[in-house]
Order: sequence, then C-alpha cells, then structure tokens
Amino acid sequence: MKTKILFVLSLLFGLMMINAGLNKFFNYMPPPADMPEKMVSVWKAFTEIGWIMPLVGVIEIIGGLLFIFPKTRALGALVIFPITIGILLTNTITEPSGAPIALILLVVNLVVLAENKNKYLPMIQ
Repeated sequence: MKTKILFVLSLLFGLMMINAGLNKFFNYMPPPADMPEKMVSVWKAFTEIGWIMPLVGVIEIIGGLLFIFPKTRALGALVIFPITIGILLTNTITEPSGAPIALILLVVNLVVLAENKNKYLPMIQ
C-alpha cells in the first residue's frame, strides 16, 4: 500500500514538474491577468535574463521524468530539490497565496528524499 501511494504521489509530482518545464518553452499556460505587481516584476526579471527560464525548464523536465520512475526517483528527488526550494521561497516571499501548493511539493520531495536516504549515505561517508 505504501509503495502505491508513493508511486501515485511521485507520478503526480513528476507530471507537474514536466508540465511546468514544458510551459517554460511553449507558454501554453499564460499567467493570470490579476497577478500581483510584485510577482509580475519577479517574472520580468527572470525572463530578462535569457538563460534562467530555459535552464529551470530543462531541470524541471529531467527531474520530473526521473522522479516518476522508481529506479531513478532518488536521483530525480535530488535534481528537483533546489527547484522546489525556489518555488517555495518565491511563493512565500512574493505571493503567499501560492505557498500551500509549494509547501505540498516540498513535502512530497522531502518524503521521497527520506525514503531513499540509504542511497545517499555512500555520498557522505
């Protein structure tokens, strides 16, 4: 039962990251019209620096794909972890209404990291 729940959470998380990454390239989900001024200025800054959005998009796509499959999930959790921290910080500082979803993403990532801690121990020993 635990494995099935973890798979469903990982699948949903991975698909959300892949979707967010693809949106950085194809812009099929336009930002809301009533986006707060602070968030608009943050997004303008991100897009003015031409390489940040494609880099984040590629990391989201690769991390999301790795996160879905059990064999590569531990690596995917490591790859996507800085992105989830960035999502949480951006939503907490700039627009707190998005913080609950960002917190859920971070918790799912942390659960997968904790679940695979034995795979990370050789790196720090």
